[in-house]
Amino acid sequence: MKWKLGARLAALFTGKKFNEEFYEELEDALIEGDLGGRVAMEISDKVREAAKKQRPDTQDDYRILVKELLSDRISEYRPEPPKDSLSLYLFLGVNGVGKTTTVAKLASYYGKLGNKVVLAAADTFRAAAIDQLALHAERLGVRIVKQSDGSDPGAVVYDAITSAAARKDNLILADTAGRMHNKENLVRELQKIDKIAAARIPQGNYKKFLVIDATTGQNGFSQAELFHKAVGIDALILTKYDSMAKGGALIRIGEQLGIPVAFVGTGEKYSDIEPFDKESFLNALCGIE
Repeated sequence: MKWKLGARLAALFTGKKFNEEFYEELEDALIEGDLGGRVAMEISDKVREAAKKQRPDTQDDYRILVKELLSDRISEYRPEPPKDSLSLYLFLGVNGVGKTTTVAKLASYYGKLGNKVVLAAADTFRAAAIDQLALHAERLGVRIVKQSDGSDPGAVVYDAITSAAARKDNLILADTAGRMHNKENLVRELQKIDKIAAARIPQGNYKKFLVIDATTGQNGFSQAELFHKAVGIDALILTKYDSMAKGGALIRIGEQLGIPVAFVGTGEKYSDIEPFDKESFLNALCGIE
């Protein structure tokens, strides 16, 4: 995978004189790659300083230098639910990013690793969400806890926890609504669910994942900021990762909000999800083969 920023850096570092014009172009390229103005300026300045000290010989050396400067601003996250106690993974995100499909993919992923998975249909706001998740549960052969459309999402999560504990399941994957009448309602609803889960799941076993469409660019940062402020996010999950054109927004989210990346979705099949690979991401971002 090679993204726009990587191609731009490859062109920028080829046959260029490393003068002030070059560093302005580098800063522009980083901004266009969705890193944001402040981060782009910092990276450009640090490349200038490092170039004076290290004097890189080739364009590849410069791209590796950019990669090294970005590396501390993003991290991987590997969630592994213990088999001997109950965990709950709550999935958050705006409407249309692929939350419900992501929940289904991870039900398949964690089921293959030997976990006893149950789904919680806590998106009771969108009419088709419960039916959609129920269909996934049927296809995957996993249990689902659900109520009727318009039910209290907190009650669904409470029932899922009670049911999973009684049946000795070890992992609940809970879908949530991405759209309410306004942000205040959304935040209030999520905080209620968060309080219920935090009080009933062993410490360290309750995780909150924000699902982001990888093609949305800097809008992803705004979404991360909103949900992180509301309930605190443990990690990101990216859908449409194979269609990602830029990628710099992940750097900004990692640096400013401290949120790592857990999984990436790469297609439509249940198997099309994999742990985020920081090394591969940075290589693609910087155009390193």
